[in-house]
Amino acid sequence: MQDNHAIRRQFSTPVNADAFKVAAVQMVSGPSVPDNLNEARRLIKTAVDHGAGLVVLPEYFPIMGLNDADKLAISEQPGKGVIQEFLGEMAHTYKIWLVGGTIPMVADSPGKMRNACLVFDERGKQVARYDKMHLFNLDLGKEQYHEGRTIEPGDRVVVVDSPFGRLGLAICYDLRFPEIFRAMQDVDIIALPSAFTETTGKAHWEVLVRARAIENLAYVVAAGQGGFHINGRETHGNSMIVDPWGKILDRLPHGSGVVVEEVNPAYRASLRASLPALSHRKFAPYLI
Repeated sequence: MQDNHAIRRQFSTPVNADAFKVAAVQMVSGPSVPDNLNEARRLIKTAVDHGAGLVVLPEYFPIMGLNDADKLAISEQPGKGVIQEFLGEMAHTYKIWLVGGTIPMVADSPGKMRNACLVFDERGKQVARYDKMHLFNLDLGKEQYHEGRTIEPGDRVVVVDSPFGRLGLAICYDLRFPEIFRAMQDVDIIALPSAFTETTGKAHWEVLVRARAIENLAYVVAAGQGGFHINGRETHGNSMIVDPWGKILDRLPHGSGVVVEEVNPAYRASLRASLPALSHRKFAPYLI
């Protein structure tokens, strides 16, 4: 058997002039939208100052309300609203691609919202939208979450072609369902805005993020909420960037901040050539 040193030599990272930097932004959002937008603005600038051309915000970055009704109250219509204007402005100002975490969007069902991830290009134009498909449900005595009570689920897998490759979108609880990632079909980067609870995150977050990277031989940019919120909720944090071999390039355990790392397309291509697992799938590919 090869030893670990030999394996690392075999899959050493090739030099690539096409490499670029991506960032995962971690926040501890509260109930004030203006305060959260100001914090997001500061952290986006930090990511850009460190060279990031693709920036991913966490789930519910503009609001972690005192109750579920707070999110419903700020739900925006497509193409209208202060949060969407903010995201477009940030992308255009800094000439980046911005994955806008998630924001509340109006739903067809009365009393519900869509938990939507919007992507803006360097011109500040919205180029993609993914609505969270899998809705979190947890009942552990005093700790209970029932997203289906206030959220209308999406029904479509979303991948967008970008200057950085095929960019797949998933949100938090989606992480537990590998079929959504298989449906992305040879995706290059997976953006994963999240607000994992501390209870589930400490048990499952890292292993699931790394598994999705390994299974799909793709980079994963996982941006989370990370800390104690005014509403009493504790989120797990540990925002991280993981390479296609499952290696954590960097992570931020708790608190507001930014993780910035390099994505190397040549390294990803070399792994896929050496271990062509994606071409070995036996089941029919999912359709987008």
